[in-house]
Amino acid sequence: MLRTSAILFDMDGVLVDSRAAIDRVRRRWALRHGLDAEAVVRLPHGQKTRDIIAALAPHLDVMEEVRWLDADEAKDLDGMTAIRGAVRLLGDLAPNEWAVVTSSGRDLAPRRLAAAGLPLPLTLVSGDMVVQGKPAPEGYLLAAKRLGRPPDACVVVEDAPAGIEAGLAAGMRVIGVATTYPRSRLIGCTAIVTDLSGISVHRDGSVMPLVLHTRD
Repeated sequence: MLRTSAILFDMDGVLVDSRAAIDRVRRRWALRHGLDAEAVVRLPHGQKTRDIIAALAPHLDVMEEVRWLDADEAKDLDGMTAIRGAVRLLGDLAPNEWAVVTSSGRDLAPRRLAAAGLPLPLTLVSGDMVVQGKPAPEGYLLAAKRLGRPPDACVVVEDAPAGIEAGLAAGMRVIGVATTYPRSRLIGCTAIVTDLSGISVHRDGSVMPLVLHTRD
């Protein structure tokens, strides 16, 4: 059982199953530059596109490649679906009780959420709204500030090691979702669930009114 006053969700792999689209875009980008497509597909998830490009191909014009990838991702929304349990869980929360913190751009994130049939958050922190992306805590700290909650009153829900590290660095508790990485990689989480169907919310009227129960 975890008490909290707000839940901060990552998007890809937590709320939206976008893995197939991400893989398709990465393969097209690899082909564009004659790179090993399988190696590109295996690149870490949960980090800003520019950070991945800078690490993999520093000889390229990073911002030009980011623009190309962002445009390609915006066009490829085929197969976007909500992660199991996402619709119910978001429906149980008031608009000021949750936020999305994603490495995706501010234009792409609403498109993916809508394509998956999920509501748009009142508070969205995208990768292009922060200087340092995950695993830095900047995005999660900004979301907590915009919701008017102290960091230690927030719970992060993440599927990737970089995002988990970001949540912990922000002083928040983290629930890991084993949709993208094996449980052995979800280090530091207070709890781990298979998908969002493993999280339920109740209220008790206390200072931190949301009581989260997790099951696997």
